[in-house]
Amino acid sequence: MIDFFDTLSEIFLYGIFIYSISIILAYLLLAIVSVFESIKYIRKNSFIDYDSIVTSPLSPTISIIAPAFNEGHTIIENVRSLISLRYNFYEVIVVNDGSTDDSLQRLINAYELVQVDIKITEELVTQPVRGIYKSRNPVFNKITVVDKENGGKADALNVGLNVAQNSLVACIDVDCILEQDSLLKMVKPFLEDEYNQVIAAGGVVRIANSCVIEDGRLVKINLPDKFLPRMQTLEYIRAFLLGRMAWSRLNGLLLISGAFGLFDKKIAIACGGYNIKTVGEDMELVVRMRVYLHERKREYKVVYIPDPLCWTEAPESFKILNRQRNRWTRGTAETLWLHRKIFFNPKFGSLGILSYPYCFFYEWLAPIIEFFGIINFALLAFLGYVNWDSFLILLALVYTFAIFFSLLAILTEELTYHQYKKKTDMFKLILTALQEPFLFHPFGTWIAIMGNIDLMTGKKNWGVMTRTGFNKKEK
Repeated sequence: MIDFFDTLSEIFLYGIFIYSISIILAYLLLAIVSVFESIKYIRKNSFIDYDSIVTSPLSPTISIIAPAFNEGHTIIENVRSLISLRYNFYEVIVVNDGSTDDSLQRLINAYELVQVDIKITEELVTQPVRGIYKSRNPVFNKITVVDKENGGKADALNVGLNVAQNSLVACIDVDCILEQDSLLKMVKPFLEDEYNQVIAAGGVVRIANSCVIEDGRLVKINLPDKFLPRMQTLEYIRAFLLGRMAWSRLNGLLLISGAFGLFDKKIAIACGGYNIKTVGEDMELVVRMRVYLHERKREYKVVYIPDPLCWTEAPESFKILNRQRNRWTRGTAETLWLHRKIFFNPKFGSLGILSYPYCFFYEWLAPIIEFFGIINFALLAFLGYVNWDSFLILLALVYTFAIFFSLLAILTEELTYHQYKKKTDMFKLILTALQEPFLFHPFGTWIAIMGNIDLMTGKKNWGVMTRTGFNKKEK
């Protein structure tokens, strides 16, 4: 029996060690590629004249689709942000997904809306539309508000696809604030690649908590004052700056953030639109679009824009954060299962050989391995079969890398986009990096476990996201 537990302890330690080394190497490689690609992007785009895109009659038309459910706290500011973007050829479609608050009435009052009779081409099956509203005021002629029966975010986006009149659709969360030139930067890849069709583009999402918003515009960027949003700020910087740029370079992106993404409408509709049976509709659509084109042997690209383009309100309570991350876990698992034929399938190129396995082993599986590793360690420690020297070395390695990786992300942010200007912000971010492995990461691991349990027990709800609204006054 003693030999058995000794062997089990060795297998556990060496197994975790090998897995840790593999994930560290994967993260490092992606980070290195991302940093070099970001620098290359900044240099290249420093010479771009975006005014030529604004004025060119050849620029593609865009329909912005913004689903809204009980967003009364922020909806007026957010829509004001959308109709003041720097782009000539676009419309804004706000889809009121059966809100039970005063979201629709606020929109009617603020933008002088009246119900109109517009025929919808129902290419995608959705919940019934109750009415379509346009403004009497020509100043707000870009706005279309669609009131429909509640069907969830994916169903609301599909209604938007049915209503959209333009060739590209920008699907966003209505609680987001977009930078004024966000559409110009997002549309550029669709204009410049002659050989590969760009079917989707995504940009950086940043945390708007504690920032100052006036008339739908971000006027001052502040690092969040509260603990949870600040932890998420570091997490977002790390994920977007040290990961997605590399996957874009490898044409291996699986996810365009639901907060803000630009898509080829024809391809999105040809694939069947958003899947209403998954809570990870944004990731699932991107993967399905890619599979659709792979199976038809068509060249294409999914690209990522490293500029900070979109600012969103992050959860400020563990309760709301739990709902969000639980949904993300279930959405990732559902997408991996629905498209399991991709797994290590060379037919799908980098999607099957790199992207899917990475997502499976290092994003979905990682918290599960960590959780059961902790349980196994606790059992072995209780029985006295832990090699403490080896364990402490492993723990120090993992913690040191976690801190190093966060510091690398902070440094990259400082050297590239430098969004946080206060002298104390860098110190706060470094302190956050030192605290995160102990104060935030375990919570994320537990949420991932519960998300998988909820998925196995059949939980399907999207989860209500309560908003507190943006700061309106200068600090």
